[in-house]
Amino acid sequence: MTVDILVLGGAHIDRRGRIDDETAPGASNPGRWLEEPGGGGFNAARALARLGLSVAMISPRGGDGLGEQVAAAAQAAGVDDRPFVFLDRSTPSYTAILERDGNLVIGLADMDLYRMFSPRRLRIRAVRGAFSAAKLILVDANLPAETLEAIAVLAASLSKPLLGIGISPAKVVRYTGCLGKLDMLFLNGAEAAVLAGSRPDDPTEWPQLLRAKGLRGGVVTNGPGPVIAFDDSGDYALTPPALEKLADVTGAGDSLCAGVTSQRVHSAALPLALRHGVALAGLTLLSDKATAEDLTPDRLAARLALVGEPRALSSQPSALL
Repeated sequence: MTVDILVLGGAHIDRRGRIDDETAPGASNPGRWLEEPGGGGFNAARALARLGLSVAMISPRGGDGLGEQVAAAAQAAGVDDRPFVFLDRSTPSYTAILERDGNLVIGLADMDLYRMFSPRRLRIRAVRGAFSAAKLILVDANLPAETLEAIAVLAASLSKPLLGIGISPAKVVRYTGCLGKLDMLFLNGAEAAVLAGSRPDDPTEWPQLLRAKGLRGGVVTNGPGPVIAFDDSGDYALTPPALEKLADVTGAGDSLCAGVTSQRVHSAALPLALRHGVALAGLTLLSDKATAEDLTPDRLAARLALVGEPRALSSQPSALL
């Protein structure tokens, strides 16, 4: 059966502690605790499924109660969940402490199980069948570098578009060996700086720096500042509309990826896809969950009406200037 998008990457438990008052480092801080299924790939997969796309997800998981929570969340969102279950292992988790305004203080990733997703698992008949049946492949950097490289080779052999999520500055380097095979990589400024080797004073220089490293297309976020995007059609900047409030930054980048991917799977031009990404990220920033659980195509369309048109930074890709 054909699916729109095959996602390979993180599907685990997110735990977030929210500090109620001004953060006091090195001291006990009153706050609240939230636990929910998450992970870069999983957040994007759920958003895509809620938008009506057919989505399959492959990810390692432990044989424990946390793994059952992830499976239940996948089913509730309409994701075709196809995990590798290791009965004697614990499901990965990510624990974050957030300031009162929703910004991250520190995070701890217990992700050792993802090492079990080795390249040899791509030789499993069901996995290869999933690749053949998908229109587009989406990965995240929770997977080992050698697995990301093997996925890139397999996707290229099948002429499948391949998109990636950066996840973190520490993990984004796992794409180094396959940057040239990615059609698009979703990054924040810190992740982009690790790949580029420096951070430009002017964010509109991101396309030139990242193309120099072999990346053909990418999207770089800058908090409330302009989102920079590029592919072989050109370079673009889009400033997100102001938010009524900021509930939580968790998952916003994954949602931006989902919004863009929801259009790229249908070969939409980058400016239109970027508007959808910014709109969906805005809905997630307004939610206290890692995905907007009440997301529908109609809600996204209403938010899209608030998002302006991207500004073209050049008539030709910057690498050609």
